[in-house]
Amino acid sequence: MSPLHLAIAFVACGTAGAAVTFAVRSWHARRMRQQRRLAALGTVPRGSRLIAAPSDMRGLALRYAEALNQRLFTGATEPITPSVRNRRAGQTRVGARYKERALAAGCAKDVTVSAYCEACTRLTIVGGIAGLLIGLLFSAELAVLLAVAGALYGRCALPRDVEAARRNRAVGAERHLSEMLEVVALGLRSGLTFDRSFELYGSHFASEFARSCAKTHRRWSLGLTTREEALRELAASYDCNELSRIVDSIVRSLRFGSALSDLLEEAAAQSRAAYRTALGERVAKAPVKMMLPTGTLILPAMLLLVMGPVFLELAGGFR
Repeated sequence: MSPLHLAIAFVACGTAGAAVTFAVRSWHARRMRQQRRLAALGTVPRGSRLIAAPSDMRGLALRYAEALNQRLFTGATEPITPSVRNRRAGQTRVGARYKERALAAGCAKDVTVSAYCEACTRLTIVGGIAGLLIGLLFSAELAVLLAVAGALYGRCALPRDVEAARRNRAVGAERHLSEMLEVVALGLRSGLTFDRSFELYGSHFASEFARSCAKTHRRWSLGLTTREEALRELAASYDCNELSRIVDSIVRSLRFGSALSDLLEEAAAQSRAAYRTALGERVAKAPVKMMLPTGTLILPAMLLLVMGPVFLELAGGFR
């Protein structure tokens, strides 16, 4: 197989993958805008799970792991991973690494360690088979190469989605933290208690962070845990240092009975300023990050389009 054909195959595979990713993300964005319009018209309940913010979106691999977790729990499918079959998935290196990230990613209850290890194994096998079948359309050498590349891609798909979910939850907490603090401070200024003010935010906002706050309030209101433990568990479920610091301040103020409204208003202003600074940094890094897909996808395609006929004429002249 000539180097030109190999390059064309790689560019075609990369372009197809980019097109599929763009189509899936466009579908999610279009569905999100439609559900927001329905929510604004009052057709969809405000607290419905159908209202998805960008930080609520989970990758396809993570959604597959959630479905696989349910099937393994009900016995609808049998595991093929030896550690899962022997109930030792949590003792493996993959399981231990997942435990560290699952809580901050918000999938610790939806995807167990066994389901995570099983999904990684199955995605690796599926990726390798898909790469092998695509490569067989061209040559045996390309089939082996694409099989290895597909297996690696399938192996890294689920950890990448978990890490993306962890980052998205952290960004969502940073975005809505100042909003929560302002609502609670306004409730305290109006004469409400902290519990009632915190409940108002969780019941009148539709973000993922608001739903987490509502679940937290429900836990200590039902007596499942204390208020201090519930707030600290809320902070531990997000990889956000600002949230942990504010929760510590709230717990100390509630314990010693100090004024809380001024503290929350000041913390809201600081949280909003920190979020704007972090957002400006991400916007400044965007052009640099766009250079990688531009160089790997668009530039080779343009070179093949311009120089491809010349190479073919040269190859025909040497024969």
